[in-house]
Amino acid sequence: MIEIEKGSGNVYADLGTADAEEMRVKAQLASKIGEIIKARRWTQQRASEVLGISQPKLSQLLRGQFRGISEAKMLELLARVEVAFAA
Repeated sequence: MIEIEKGSGNVYADLGTADAEEMRVKAQLASKIGEIIKARRWTQQRASEVLGISQPKLSQLLRGQFRGISEAKMLELLARVEVAFAA
């Protein structure tokens, strides 16, 4: 029989990651950035131009590989994409 354990709501904490809360926040920011890009129907190339980062860096961010990006930088990217989306 497979035993199922209820998660805490933070997969990073469940996995024992030291910076679990920061990673959870970054995941939420990356998700929101991705939602706006999708709603705007932008290509990653177009979005990377708006955000001022390379397309490969944006692709990594959207796939959850954001350890090298600060929370402050991700907030800045979210603000940029929201402003461009509102325009």
